[in-house]
Amino acid sequence: MGGTKTGFDEKINRITEAAEGFTENVGRVIVGKKEAIRSVFIGLLCGGHLLIEDVPGVGKTLLAKAAARSLGCTFKRIQCTPDLLPADVTGLHYFNQKSSEFEFRPGPILANFVLVDEINRAMPRTQSCLLECMQEQQVTVDWHTFLLPRPFLILATQNPIELEGTFPLPEAQLDRFLLRVKLGYPAAEEEEGILTRFQETNPLDSLSAILEMGELLELQSLSRRIFVEPSVRGYITSLTRATRNHADIRLGASPRSSLGLHSAAQAFAALQGRNFVIPDDVKSLAIPVLAHRLLLKAETRMRGKNEEEVLREILDRTPVPLEGPA
Repeated sequence: MGGTKTGFDEKINRITEAAEGFTENVGRVIVGKKEAIRSVFIGLLCGGHLLIEDVPGVGKTLLAKAAARSLGCTFKRIQCTPDLLPADVTGLHYFNQKSSEFEFRPGPILANFVLVDEINRAMPRTQSCLLECMQEQQVTVDWHTFLLPRPFLILATQNPIELEGTFPLPEAQLDRFLLRVKLGYPAAEEEEGILTRFQETNPLDSLSAILEMGELLELQSLSRRIFVEPSVRGYITSLTRATRNHADIRLGASPRSSLGLHSAAQAFAALQGRNFVIPDDVKSLAIPVLAHRLLLKAETRMRGKNEEEVLREILDRTPVPLEGPA
């Protein structure tokens, strides 16, 4: 696909410019975590939900709020607690005495960008009310179905270390998250930069939207048009099918995982300024897209192996297509 630039190539540049602007804007708050910020933008392009999982105090909630403020979309926050009810999330019908009719009071889930903070602190029945929202982009309350606004993105945070008062996410819900993002502790110079940046004011208060809702929808449409050669599609399915036959894995990746890896690779290619996907795009995203969807055997964990190590083995063993796009 070489030669002179086409109109589509020029449109791809809009995605690259938007990603750079988003990274710079969020980077005013989140210091030194460009890869994590880029993952959030990939989720935005794919219209996929994100799970930010890490230890307390590394900026999970701050990253979600900074991303939301960078978008000209409606934003709601759900603070998960054990007493949170499904109706607190989805909304409910109530009897209006003035009109003598039942009216629907929408819950915070009816927004473009929803932060579900500490999702694993909600009871299983409350977690389950998110399944329909995340997969079908609609919510059903008292036999009435309401379509969620477009774009719709859930960004959930959880602490994987603390177990008291938490309820692990079921596989059906984990499979609905496109990417799992980890921040990690900052480097020494980054932590010093955090102290300086937050010394007088919170930079989050000065963030403004740099991407409007209509433009985001258009960029999502452009991302889905990135070319994926049949051999690269075959590479994606080979990776996901390998997880289903691996000796260390009890539950492998689903077809939804293949779709997620396909769309994430398209978005990643667009961020690189390319209008086609290469195998390295797939390899770069295999772990954040697939690792949280796998269920390892008990003996595998007893040997000290985790999902990421098993996936690296699969990546090393799976043949990579050599030919580029025609």
